[in-house]
Amino acid sequence: MACYNSGDFSKYFTENMESLGLGVPSSLFESYDKAMATASALVSALQTLGRSATLAELAGATNCAELLVLGASMGAAYYVGAVIGSIAVASGKSLGCGTSMADMVAFVHATPGLAFVGWKDFYIQHPEVFDTGQANRRLYFSKSLFGVGYV
Repeated sequence: MACYNSGDFSKYFTENMESLGLGVPSSLFESYDKAMATASALVSALQTLGRSATLAELAGATNCAELLVLGASMGAAYYVGAVIGSIAVASGKSLGCGTSMADMVAFVHATPGLAFVGWKDFYIQHPEVFDTGQANRRLYFSKSLFGVGYV
């Protein structure tokens, strides 16, 4: 028996991002396929730019100018990590009962285009990205501005 409603990918994606204090340009993540394509482009650009890149630099390296409204100085690695985690959460909720660390690892292994350098360490350090039961999920946004816990 499913715990959530199938077909609500966009709703669950947006819910997860907002619970992390992050905005969502709906045009980039309106469906699973669009979110996967956007995330793949972001991961590719991030690998070229490096972990210290800002969201403004990431937006400039992709066709995702909509990202600029979210905060140009935000750490791009944090945003990309949250996007991938939110895709996993939304997929898990659309198909079942949520996402665990094991689900997160399986998800990234099944979609290698979303694996960025240090992704396992990132999700170990930031389980709040995919674990909706984590306390203080809203602090994630502050961490993304200051690079706390991930460099």
